[in-house]
Amino acid sequence: MRSEEEMMGSILRFAEEEEGIRAVILNGSRANPLVTADRFQDYDVVFFVTDMQRFIQDRSWIAQRFGEILIMQTPDEWTTSADEPRDRFAFLMLFMDGNRIDLTFSPAEKLPGMRHDSLSVLLLDKDGLAGELPPPSIEDYRTTPPSAERFAECCNEFWWVSTYIAKGLWRGELYYASFHLERPVRDMLILMLNWYIGVQSSFEANPGKLGKYYDRLLPPDMWERFKATFPGSSPELMWRSLFVMGELFREAAAAVARYFGFVYNEEEDRKVTAYLRQVQASADSPPAS
Repeated sequence: MRSEEEMMGSILRFAEEEEGIRAVILNGSRANPLVTADRFQDYDVVFFVTDMQRFIQDRSWIAQRFGEILIMQTPDEWTTSADEPRDRFAFLMLFMDGNRIDLTFSPAEKLPGMRHDSLSVLLLDKDGLAGELPPPSIEDYRTTPPSAERFAECCNEFWWVSTYIAKGLWRGELYYASFHLERPVRDMLILMLNWYIGVQSSFEANPGKLGKYYDRLLPPDMWERFKATFPGSSPELMWRSLFVMGELFREAAAAVARYFGFVYNEEEDRKVTAYLRQVQASADSPPAS
């Protein structure tokens, strides 16, 4: 696997030698000084160019400059037709040696005055168009405090969709139950835990995408319970996960409500939890014909 030095060298040599590439900005985790590097970090790079179509139409530069592709996606190709004007075009490239580059081309004319992601490092600026970028920070990735309405919506969605899981488990529809457990219910749990971490850190901490840093930001007992929310394939384990999710959600929501002076709907929580227990207790009964 090529080293970070080799990869960055390839990226910059390409940019320096290609007249049409006028500036290069590095984004993402490799621009974040707080992140511990590992082999699966992407190289999130933006090339500001004078002619995007040249790089889109003739893609021989990929193998020539970066090596053999294992698999690639070009998501902007799916959403914009070839004859429409583009303001960006991304090549998401995983190479045979395991390195990944997410390389976006953007018109150089858009660079002056552009607002950049807070995790941005200017690597090359041939024309001085970018100006001076501030030091990279997690400013754009801090958790946004909730409004009272958003808090209430999150709580209601969590408990409402929990009843879908119970229905699915009672019917033996494991995929239906699993889908609602892992999508809307877990999404609301993640949102509430992010707010909880925000409350504990005065909204300075970044929990990371999909709770990436929960292991270091949640109290140890909450982290252990969060891990226990990931079930196996049996109905018994899914029921267990659902109730552990409820415990975690309740604890986090109560802390967030106290911090902001919100009202947590304890009656909704109590009634739905009792309903879930009732459905679980009757789960061995055959469905009515």
